[in-house]
Formats: sequence, structure tokens, C-alpha cells
Amino acid sequence: MTRPRTVLVARLDNAGDVLLQGPMVRAVAHGADRVVFLAGPAGAAAAELLPGVDEVWTWACPWILGDPPPVDADDLALLTDRVRTLAPDEAIVSTSFHQSPLPLALLLRSAGVPRISAISVDYPGSLLDVRHRVDDDLPEPERALSLARAAGFDLPLGDDGRLDVRRPLPDVDPEPGYVVVHPGASVPARAWPAQRCAEAVEALAGAGHRVLVTGGPSERELTAFVAGSRGVDLGGGTTLAEMAALLDGAAAVVVGNTGPAHLAAAVGTPVVSLFAPVVPAARWAPYGVPTVLLGDQSAPCRDTRARECPVPGHPCLTSVTALDVVAAVEKLATVQQPAVAPPPAAPREAAATSQGAP
Repeated sequence: MTRPRTVLVARLDNAGDVLLQGPMVRAVAHGADRVVFLAGPAGAAAAELLPGVDEVWTWACPWILGDPPPVDADDLALLTDRVRTLAPDEAIVSTSFHQSPLPLALLLRSAGVPRISAISVDYPGSLLDVRHRVDDDLPEPERALSLARAAGFDLPLGDDGRLDVRRPLPDVDPEPGYVVVHPGASVPARAWPAQRCAEAVEALAGAGHRVLVTGGPSERELTAFVAGSRGVDLGGGTTLAEMAALLDGAAAVVVGNTGPAHLAAAVGTPVVSLFAPVVPAARWAPYGVPTVLLGDQSAPCRDTRARECPVPGHPCLTSVTALDVVAAVEKLATVQQPAVAPPPAAPREAAATSQGAP
């Protein structure tokens, strides 16, 4: 296959989802001259951090975002024209297992993209050139990388398939060795209660740890409460790149299943993962770093994909105590960073062309 000059890679949801595309992007970049990443508004800053990305486009997708904009014909036409002007040699559309790549594939095909690859359960007709099907119990980075391989791209020799970010990171100054507590989550059902987070900060400080509490601009009230008098409140005070630098200097990060968990993994920092089982940990737990998973993974909310906890009292995470977190941090402090074997050399199921069976 002739080396493509430009490949458009699309992942249109949140920052954590974009960070999990890192190995796939590096595989594509290894085989292409230029990678343009099409991201959603919440994922664009994460895309800027991915090694191998040459340019980031931002677009609010009406069939992917949790709070979607209305379908606007003029907006669709603008994106179609922009893609037509870019004239990529091919496109790779990455989606979660519950999202369809076909609406975007239709737009890309109408813009003249000659080769499009995606994972699709639904019959794609002439919309896809590579219709890849894969075991959905794969960790998300391996699932995405399998799509790149099905499209003909692979990691360079020596790339172990971990998550990664561009370096150097900003200088954020604090002496390394602190613990970061990140209490917020993009989905309420995945958040540890604020009171428990505050108790954990107190307990960690009491155990001799310096604790930094992080959060986005809309979470300042939450981070101030959680930090209390024993933690350092950094809520709303960092860009995503500065957050990466803070996590890079941490001994461990205490966080739910949300973007900073994957950002911590991307800088190689161990994670105490407060993981609500509304989605499977096998797919979404922090990848490639030492991790202690806390939370009842057999709770009634398991695999519901609920945004709001469907069980009174949020028992899957309220069962976790501050002392559990302290013990997990202490455990991670004694764990040697393990070697992570490269992902499998080939996807578990072979790619099929779009002319395959419906």
C-alpha cells in the first residue's frame, strides 16, 4: 500500500476517550506523513497532547455528545467542505462500543475521502472500506490499536503500546512525591461522594502525605470543600497540560473513572481507581500502570451505563472508605512499575471489507 500523505483520525467524545487513542495515533503516525485529529470540544485539549498528532480540529457532533447540539445542515456542510479541502488519503473513525461510526463515515465519503476504516457492528454498505469487528472486552487502547492495524498501520519497533503525552510538560513547580485527589467526574454515577473525598484527604494528610486536590473550572466549590484545611486546593487552576505535569510528579492519583485517570496513566503515575461498575473495568480501567481498583464491581448498577446512580445510596462507591484509599496509596508506593507487554501483534478478529455480510 502506498504511504498515505494525510490521515484524518476522528474521536468525538471526552478527553479520557481521546487519551486512550494514543497508541492508535502513534501507529497511524508511523505510517503516514501527517495526522489530523478531529475531536469534540471536550477532547480537543487531550488531542493536542497526543504524540503523532500534527493538527487538531474541533467539532461538536450531534450524534456522539452527551449534551448534543441540534443537527444543523450548514454546520454539516462546513465540515464536509473543510474535509474536502484537506483531501485526506484516508480516515479512521474511532468510536466506543455503543456509538456508530456510520453517520460520520457518510459525511466523510460525501467529502471525497477515498478510504475509511471503522469498527462497525452495523452493515456499512459502501460507507466503509475496512469494516473491523473486535471483541468488546478488550481494553480501549488495544481495541483502538486493533482498528489501526486492520487499516494497515502498526506501532514502530520499541513502542510498547502504553498511553503517552507530548513532552516536555509545563513546569508546575511543586516538589514531586505528593498524592493527587481528583474528586470530580464527568458522569455523576462515577463520582465518589464529596464527603468521602474530604475524609480521604484528611486521612492521607494524617498518614504523612502532601495532598493536592484538582478539578476543572466548574468544580471550584467541590475542590475547596474536599481540600479542607489539610489539602492544597488547585481547582480550576490548571490547563490540561499543566494537569498532566502535576500528575506526572505525583506518587499516586486518587480518581474515579474519568479523564484524569487516563491522563495519570499517560504520564506513568499509579492510580487508586474509584471505579463504579456502570461500565466494565476490563475496558476502561487505567491502562498500563500499577492500579488498585476500589468499588464493588458486582453492584446492581453493573453494566447499566447509567449517568445517574440507579441504586439508592450509591453503594458501589460509598462502600469505599478513606482508610481503604490510604491503604491503596501505601500499597502503590511499594509497587515497582511493571513492564507492560506490547499489545497483541494482530487483532483478535480479522478485518472485513464493507462488502462483507450484513
